Amino acid sequence: MTVLKDTEAEIRRLFFAEHWKRGTVAAQLGVHPDVVARVLGTFGPKPGTPRPEARLIEPYLSFIGETLDRYPRLVATRIYDMLRERGYTGSIGTVRKHVRHVRPKRTKPEAVLRIETLPGEQAQVDWAHIGDIAVPGGRRALWAFVMVLAYSRAAFAELVVSLDIHSLRRSLVRAGVAFGGLPRQWLFDNAKTVVIERRGDAIRFHDDLLDLAGRLHVQPRVCAPHRPQEKGGVERAIRFFKERFFAARTFHSVEHGTAKLAEFIAEIAHPRPHPRYPDRTVANVFAEERLRLLPLPDPLPSTDLVAPIPVDRAGFVRLDTNRYSVPHTHAGGTLTLVADDVDLRLLDGDREVARHARSWGRNQWLELPEHRAALVKEKRAARELKGRDRLRVEVPEIEPLFERWILAGRNLGSMVARTLGLLDAYGAPVLRDAVADMLARDIHDPGAMAILCEQRRRRRGDKPSLIVALGAHVQDRDVIPHDLGGYDE
Repeated sequence: MTVLKDTEAEIRRLFFAEHWKRGTVAAQLGVHPDVVARVLGTFGPKPGTPRPEARLIEPYLSFIGETLDRYPRLVATRIYDMLRERGYTGSIGTVRKHVRHVRPKRTKPEAVLRIETLPGEQAQVDWAHIGDIAVPGGRRALWAFVMVLAYSRAAFAELVVSLDIHSLRRSLVRAGVAFGGLPRQWLFDNAKTVVIERRGDAIRFHDDLLDLAGRLHVQPRVCAPHRPQEKGGVERAIRFFKERFFAARTFHSVEHGTAKLAEFIAEIAHPRPHPRYPDRTVANVFAEERLRLLPLPDPLPSTDLVAPIPVDRAGFVRLDTNRYSVPHTHAGGTLTLVADDVDLRLLDGDREVARHARSWGRNQWLELPEHRAALVKEKRAARELKGRDRLRVEVPEIEPLFERWILAGRNLGSMVARTLGLLDAYGAPVLRDAVADMLARDIHDPGAMAILCEQRRRRRGDKPSLIVALGAHVQDRDVIPHDLGGYDE
């Protein structure tokens, strides 16, 4: 069998320089052992002569081969570490050289068919994790919902802290409103929010997603598993946003980040050159595609979360680790929850019994004053404890002040009552500022709190309020003046 000159040279190098066995040379180069014997010829060791001293790596050659068969992309340094655990005392350079020659060759990359969709045909959808954000009670993961029209590359994006189906429905509708129309397809990956179950080509979509798609006349589709290139438009858009917008940028709220993101899309993302038509901008191509989008239905379908929810014995319902108060008359019953990302309503049949601002914090107690007032009126014995709860709701920063009062030996009930009087007299904003000032100065005297509240009232220009209400019997008392000269003695 005839082999190329460079193969013959490699056979000699591996045998004489690297001290490989003849069988190893034949196996790794894919040649017959007779070819190795012929190439070595008179250069090889003569029968009866001792072989060159075995290299330190030779006992580990089979282990390296088996490891690379299982993990073809494993780096040589990791293999070196594994060999040292097994007693290898040679150099890492020898391991690198051997791995370089015996590593399995990569298969030929799969050919990609480039497909250009028609105008208004498809929108690609995905989420990008961009960090976390501070919320009351801790921190939450922050995500960017991104939708890209495949033809024009026009994008819609907003920040979200939830990836449930209700958040997805809200974002899909908002994207349609922002684009002024709907594509004929939504292309997703295989996220659990979208796909409940998949067996090959048999896909079971989430029922709520199918309901929204049916109302908007859009077809949901998913790309093949482990094939993100099938939605390359949104993948490239996410990379563009991460590099050009999210890098080295912080947000103090979800609303602030979403507003800045909308400005970036309008001022930078859409005016940039279109990747397919460089002489036109994304905005120009989008103006053409907008004419082919499906019209939005009127009215838009509701995206609220609607579900029955139990009320505990304290008169609270729980959603996403947070608790919301309802009138105590509904304690122990069941109400209907209607919630979006801004408001939360609780219904008894068709009658609304409570409304709260939706909290995205963690383990928060949101109590309306009228709910507590009604319960306190019925159960007077609960006044002191519920007074502290009211202060915690109206002035969340007051908890350290409670601790200072206890450490100073003050009567906590008396301090709470006096603070509630200041709350009623000056209002929550003034009291919050006064408490923050006291904590900054490391003071806890309630008299100082009253002075700080009065100073802030004067700065705001509010009318003075009567802090202490005098009973009617005080006006009927006669005050008899007496001689003050005794004080001088």
